[in-house]
Amino acid sequence: MLRAATLAAGLRPRLGRLLSAATIQAVPAPNQQPEVFYNQIFINNEWHDAVSKKTFPTVNPSTGEVICQVAEGDKEDVDRAVKAARAAFQLGSPWRCMDASDRGRLLNRLADLIERDRTYLAALETLDNGKPYVISYLVDLDMVLKCFRYYAGWADKYHGKTIPIDGDFFSYTRHEPVGVCGQIIPWNFPLLMQAWKLGPALATGNVVVMKMAEQTPLTALYMASLIKEAGFPPGVVNIVPGFGPTAGAAIASHEDVDKVAFTGSTEVGHLIQVASGNSNLKRVTLELGGKSPNIIMSDADSKVWGGWSGAEGSPSCLYSGSLTPAVLSILDWAVEQAHFALFFNQGQCCCAGSRTFVQEDIYAEFVERSVARARSRVDETQFKKVLGYIKTGKEEGAKLLCGGGAAADRGYFIQPTVFGDVQDGMTIAKEEIFGPVMQILKFKTIEEVVERANNSKYGLAAAIFTKDLDKANYLSQALQAGTVWVNCYDVFGAQSPFGGYKMSGNGRELGEYGLQAYTEVKTVTIKVPQKNS
Repeated sequence: MLRAATLAAGLRPRLGRLLSAATIQAVPAPNQQPEVFYNQIFINNEWHDAVSKKTFPTVNPSTGEVICQVAEGDKEDVDRAVKAARAAFQLGSPWRCMDASDRGRLLNRLADLIERDRTYLAALETLDNGKPYVISYLVDLDMVLKCFRYYAGWADKYHGKTIPIDGDFFSYTRHEPVGVCGQIIPWNFPLLMQAWKLGPALATGNVVVMKMAEQTPLTALYMASLIKEAGFPPGVVNIVPGFGPTAGAAIASHEDVDKVAFTGSTEVGHLIQVASGNSNLKRVTLELGGKSPNIIMSDADSKVWGGWSGAEGSPSCLYSGSLTPAVLSILDWAVEQAHFALFFNQGQCCCAGSRTFVQEDIYAEFVERSVARARSRVDETQFKKVLGYIKTGKEEGAKLLCGGGAAADRGYFIQPTVFGDVQDGMTIAKEEIFGPVMQILKFKTIEEVVERANNSKYGLAAAIFTKDLDKANYLSQALQAGTVWVNCYDVFGAQSPFGGYKMSGNGRELGEYGLQAYTEVKTVTIKVPQKNS
């Protein structure tokens, strides 16, 4: 990933395919060295050192240099945070007595503060995470704002029902908050994943103890200051920076945490499920890894695409693609979207289209165009892991078509890499790489590709590129994935749910479905003297 200082010139040609020049030029210039205001633990609307007084470094991935030291939370700090959250959730507390519409006002006020500090937050996200400042500002922050405002609207609209039970009874349901929610978020989209977790939890009246990824703690801590400024009562949101085996494990196994929501690796998801079972059987929702198939049918090699015009200039169109298909062949569009599906965010997306299945009739041309199109933030551990996968791919017989090495002498950058002649049994075709490594596989028939695409332990997302509506409908029903995109990729909105099948997790985030995991449904039945219709 380039440092923020060099982004404007280096990224403009690539982003020009997705966003209008006017949109990019309107982005405020970043502060290349944003000041870090908060590096402690946030409990009960106050800042604390770790009980142990330990700290850990957070590193700029562009340079490998330490940005600052951050308080290292541990079990004792988690205990304090849970105690504060439990107190804030007691019957009669300001939070429990607050009108639902007022919870919505607080979420909207928080969104207003994020909007006010958007430039600073984008610069801080880029410094700590390494992604381009333009992406932080136009994409991540835009979706953060939409998520909080969406759930602000739900706060007084997600409610129970009256039920016409037989007999002289009045029966109704209440949607009650679960209680103390532990939330553990990853490093690839720090601000956005925080919004995905906090939005539905707070809209439904829960209290939160959050651990962010140790690689990217800074924006989450700044958000804590905005949560306090917005007026959320003490103890409603508590944020504990720290490491997974200590702070994360303490949240997952805590007897007084009612629910855990986790986004991250499938391996850690297993550990969280076990910790829940060994403690208080707390609710668990998991958004885990993926190995998503992206299926390119041969009818993509057709005449000019006569579809729609893109929403050029809209910040969120980076997720939906703002190219205008009316001036492209569908194969050009498929190549562009397949590139975006894998290389967006340097391949560090759980739903990256990392298995590109191309029907044999157009395989050679697709590969040629994909390689031409391809001519990253990670920490050192992930950097070495991705290079290890590239080495394994070559050793197992995949054909390296471009890239394959480090992209710079400094920082954790990997060249965009494309493999052809990939077979299903190869390691790179089975395991989540979480880096800029594209694998292109050949198939003959639609029945074959369904079987091969579903032959994975993962089921997070999938995509289909075709002009044939029957094929699109058949494949979208046959693929075992929580999200299926047709003639597009990575189209997200706060209104639409997201989650996986199989070992890609359980539960859904976003949309109305995202509220379900944060509420208990209570049935109340009252004997009445006489019931009348």
